[in-house]
Amino acid sequence: MQKATFAGGCFWCMVKPFDQFDGVESVTVGYTGGIVPNPTYKNVCSGKTGHVEAVQIIFDPKKISYEQLLTLFWRQIDPTDDNGQFNDRGSSYRTAIFYHNEEQKRLAEISRNSLEKEKRFSKPIVTKILPVAEFYKAEAEHQNFYKTNSEHYERYAQGSGRVNFQAKNWDKNNPNRKELQKRLTKIQFDVTQNSATEPAFNNEYWNSNSEGIYVDIVDGTPLFTSKDKFNSQCGWASFSKPIADTQIIEKADFSHRMKRLEVRSFSANSHLGHVFNDGPKEYGGLRYCINSAAIRFVPKEKMKEEGYGDLLPLLK
Repeated sequence: MQKATFAGGCFWCMVKPFDQFDGVESVTVGYTGGIVPNPTYKNVCSGKTGHVEAVQIIFDPKKISYEQLLTLFWRQIDPTDDNGQFNDRGSSYRTAIFYHNEEQKRLAEISRNSLEKEKRFSKPIVTKILPVAEFYKAEAEHQNFYKTNSEHYERYAQGSGRVNFQAKNWDKNNPNRKELQKRLTKIQFDVTQNSATEPAFNNEYWNSNSEGIYVDIVDGTPLFTSKDKFNSQCGWASFSKPIADTQIIEKADFSHRMKRLEVRSFSANSHLGHVFNDGPKEYGGLRYCINSAAIRFVPKEKMKEEGYGDLLPLLK
């Protein structure tokens, strides 16, 4: 097991994004980077301790890499804000990556440099990369807040401006947007890049049952198998689970005056659809409702030819 430590503003909102993945053993909220030992929440919020709110993640690098954690970290924050995050102002809400060894430092610098080259933001990246400091665990009421106070958490995530910022600056601002617009069909682009929804019962895979896998239409990452596909009668392709949870991200979606859980691909950050808890109980109870326009089907007989031969055992 290894450790990763990130500061991304209010630590309530920095647990759930990491906690959803296999390979993440635990996510603990706390305080770090300051000069006052054993600080309290009230102390840190005063801005006089030098500490920032942070999360410390225990993870298995064989299941989820530090690079993947870095990618996820950047997608949670505004890296151009040096005086807080969203509606939370002050030094205790500043962003930072605290590296635990030289390899983490190297990877963090590479990821920051890559983000700068994307020119996603009009202002410079100010998130600091710092050596790890003493990490003080926060009070019990702050741990796993998204679980223990779910309604308060959702109101806060939305009201703070974090959710809207993510949707505007991360989910609809692919650096290759112009190239994708040329390469994808209109519906594929609208679904994956603008979070649109294709018509029910009028899409390619809603009732398909051939053997094979379904990959991200943008970058070819394998996402689902035909073995986990079922007919839900909802009019869209439905799956009980993804091939690997490290290939998808689940995010709160408050659009259209609804409260849903959006599903996006991890590597390409494509909007895929939503996940609901009304799936077959014998398959785990989940229904990943996926737009056909966001995925491409690779038949079993062509998987080896297209470089997916190592996934053939999943279809047995």
